Amino acid sequence: MNPFTKDPAASVTSLGECALLGRMREWLGAAAPASPAGMGDDCALTEPRANLFTCDSLLYGRHFDDSCPAELAGEKLLKRNLSDIAAMGGLPENALLALFLPPQTSTEWLEGFVRGLARAALRYSTSIVGGDIAESSSPFLAATLSLTGRARRPLLRGGAKAGDVLYVSGPLGCSIKGHHLTFEPRIEQGMYLSYAPGVSACMDLSDGLAKDLPLLCGSSLAGILDMDALPPSAETICECGEDRVAMLRHIMCDGEDYELLFAVDAAMAEELESMWTDRFGAPPFRIGSLAPRDGDGPQLIDAADGKALEYAGYEHLRQA
Repeated sequence: MNPFTKDPAASVTSLGECALLGRMREWLGAAAPASPAGMGDDCALTEPRANLFTCDSLLYGRHFDDSCPAELAGEKLLKRNLSDIAAMGGLPENALLALFLPPQTSTEWLEGFVRGLARAALRYSTSIVGGDIAESSSPFLAATLSLTGRARRPLLRGGAKAGDVLYVSGPLGCSIKGHHLTFEPRIEQGMYLSYAPGVSACMDLSDGLAKDLPLLCGSSLAGILDMDALPPSAETICECGEDRVAMLRHIMCDGEDYELLFAVDAAMAEELESMWTDRFGAPPFRIGSLAPRDGDGPQLIDAADGKALEYAGYEHLRQA
């Protein structure tokens, strides 16, 4: 059976990433355990030793291009996975690398890529323990990395509750200007949150606040956002100047920020801010709170006027 179709309605783009994952859970049936042991969080979590498992990919032409040094591409592959481990409050351990290489792949480029991967692995105490190489058709060049980790008190997305205060660990937007290659995964901050009092949920921001926050909310909660409190990155400020509308769209939609989004019990919020400031030199950014969702109502609401926020982050395989 040919794996491709000319009928858009019969293709995966008719579903989009989120619906496709739901279908795959159905197809897998009993072979796929429920979250957090299976799909649904930043990492899969197996008991009783709190082992973490995650997997992420890097595609030429989508996640990096010719302007990107090979070494930074290699670093990015590992750091994308490390950000998932950080979101669970864990420490990374071992990785498997799979490469899909066209025959004309430059050995010089590949050396730089692998050396960059090794540099990041040594920095974050991670071992590359094996993997696979497969020949692909040009110009498809991709790499996939599977990473294990360990968390003594793992953080999950699903623990948030109404009344919790929302925070992000850093400024957002315009990552394409360079941050998507040079970011540092928030390993230390994630571990800190896993032990901090009152932290109920956490995830990393990879597809934009507008897409990722509803995942933390689940079906029963809505995010009430103080739009004036959303922190723009230096690149966003440079790109937008005084155009606040454009600035908010970059903050909400751009993705690849790799900051942590987390929820804290309101009674513990001020204490956490003080402790965070003592530990990291500046407070986290308080961006809003969580409230009960009104049936099938919006999950993103402007705190200023109570109206739905019409933003969408990046979703793979979603038709425009």
